Amino acid sequence: MPLLLPQLSRREFLKRAALAGAAAAFAPSSFAGLFGKSRDKNTFVFFSDNHIAAAAALKQSEVNMADNLAACVRELAAWPVKPAAVIVNGDLAFKLGLAGDYATFGKLIQPVRAIAPMYLTLGNHDQRENFWTAFPHDAMKLKSVPQKQVAVFSSERADWFLLDSLDISNTGPGEYGVAQLEWLDRELAARPEKPAIIVGHHNLAAPGANAALKDTPAFVEIFNRHRQVKAYVYGHTHNWHVEPHASGVHLINLPQTSYPFHAGRPSGWVRCLLARDGAEFELRSLDPKHSEHAQVKKLSWRAS
Repeated sequence: MPLLLPQLSRREFLKRAALAGAAAAFAPSSFAGLFGKSRDKNTFVFFSDNHIAAAAALKQSEVNMADNLAACVRELAAWPVKPAAVIVNGDLAFKLGLAGDYATFGKLIQPVRAIAPMYLTLGNHDQRENFWTAFPHDAMKLKSVPQKQVAVFSSERADWFLLDSLDISNTGPGEYGVAQLEWLDRELAARPEKPAIIVGHHNLAAPGANAALKDTPAFVEIFNRHRQVKAYVYGHTHNWHVEPHASGVHLINLPQTSYPFHAGRPSGWVRCLLARDGAEFELRSLDPKHSEHAQVKKLSWRAS
C-alpha cells in the first residue's frame, strides 16, 4: 500500500520532534497551534514533487526544496481546520531515492503528522527499498500487487484509489502494469456506488510523449468502464493545471512544492473540498502574489 503514516498524539509528536530536530523546519512556538482544531472530513490536502535531498541546503534551479516543503507545512498548520488526510503524490526524493533523502523528508513532514494521517505514494525519482526502510515502524508493506504500492481508503463523499506508477527510478516514464490495472478494475467493480478519485504520479501520455504514463490507453479504458471514476489527480509535470478528459473525468495536475520546470509557474500545495456532486481544488501558491494563488477550480462530477 502507499505508506500510511497515522496521525500522532500531541505527546508522541513532541517526543519525535525533539528527537528528529523537527524544530529546524517548524518553530516550536507554533506547535500548540497544531492541536485542538476541528477536522473537516471533506477536506483533503495534496503535496507533490517534493524532491527532498539528504542535504537540506541543496538547491535546484535556484530553489531550496527543503525550505519550500517546510513553508508548505507551516501554511497547512496555519489553516483553520484539519484535513481528513494529507496525500504526498510521489517524487519525495531528489533524484535517486537515496536513504538520506527520505531521512530529511521524514524530519520535514513531522509537523504534518500532528495534523492528519498521511499517505505517501511513489514517483519516478523514488526508490522502493529505501522508501520502505525509511519508515519501518509506521506501516507494513501489503502485497496486493507485487512490487507495487496500492491502496483504497474511503471518505464520506468519495472512495480514494492510490496507485504506483514508479517503473524505473530516475527515468521519466511511468507504468501501472497489468497486475495493478487488474487490481484497480476489481476494486472499482466492488465499489460502484460512491464517486471514485484516482491518485497516481504520472500524467496521461499524449501522442508522442516519452516521459508520461506508458500504459495510458489501458488505464483510460478503466475510466470508460467504471463511470463512478470522477477525477484523476497526478503530478510529475510540475505544473498546476485542471482540464476535462474526453471521458468526462477531470484531470488535476498538482503543482510541485519544489522547483518549476518552466519559469513563472507556481510552487505550492492544493486543498480539495469534496461536495456531494463534485469538488473544488484550490491552489495555495508559496508566492501569495502569483496570479494563480488561491485559484479555485469548481468541478461537477460526470453522470454515473
